[in-house]
Amino acid sequence: MPGRRPRDEGAVVVEFAVALPVVVLLVALVLGVARVGGAQVRCIDAAAAGARAAARGEAPSVVRATVAAVAPTGRTRITGPAGGGRGRTVVVEVGERVAPLGWGVQVPVSARAVAAVELTGEGS
Repeated sequence: MPGRRPRDEGAVVVEFAVALPVVVLLVALVLGVARVGGAQVRCIDAAAAGARAAARGEAPSVVRATVAAVAPTGRTRITGPAGGGRGRTVVVEVGERVAPLGWGVQVPVSARAVAAVELTGEGS
């Protein structure tokens, strides 16, 4: 071809071969961060829903079912007067481990929600 030097003909292929893995790695990194961020939001929502249910005096099994409906995997810990206790606040903690790329290293995400116990008409 006129105007081209013979050693430049394979340069585009080499540049593409070097750049493609970097682009794929960056896309995978962005998707992994989005997956962990989504799991964190689910944990926050689940902890808030569980704290509201526990503050209303729901039984611990109902609180766990409420949390499981929002964040179906992970662990739940309820501290406080769930099920009709007389404390002032209730704490619900939700956590799970997320593999950002669907496999490999797992990242722990968790949330904690505190709610004031709602007074009912019984004995108040």
